[in-house]
Amino acid sequence: QVQLQESGPGLVKPSQTLSLTCTVSGGSDTANSYFWTWIRQPPGKGLEWIGYIGYRGAVYYRPSLKSRTSISRDTSKNQFTLQLSSVTPEDTAVYYCALRAVPTGAPYDYWGQGTQVTVSS
Repeated sequence: QVQLQESGPGLVKPSQTLSLTCTVSGGSDTANSYFWTWIRQPPGKGLEWIGYIGYRGAVYYRPSLKSRTSISRDTSKNQFTLQLSSVTPEDTAVYYCALRAVPTGAPYDYWGQGTQVTVSS
């Protein structure tokens, strides 16, 4: 059974960089079987796809966040990270990592429990 766990600071100051890590455990060859994805849910709003890293390390980002987003992966540690720069209070959300066997158009196969990130001075 694949399990995902997000980690990172719960409070980030405006203009700083938000950095989260997702640790993937269980399963086999998840790096070549899934698209490793970051998603967030701002308070009172729906889920918002941020981006993913694919089988060969190709990354795809939400266009509105692309200039501020970086997703990377360390397959030796089975971890992938999200960095979101120049944050504002509008980036306050619960952030999730998830795995999906296809890039779009299907439910996610596995989810982390989510981690609250608040942007505030």
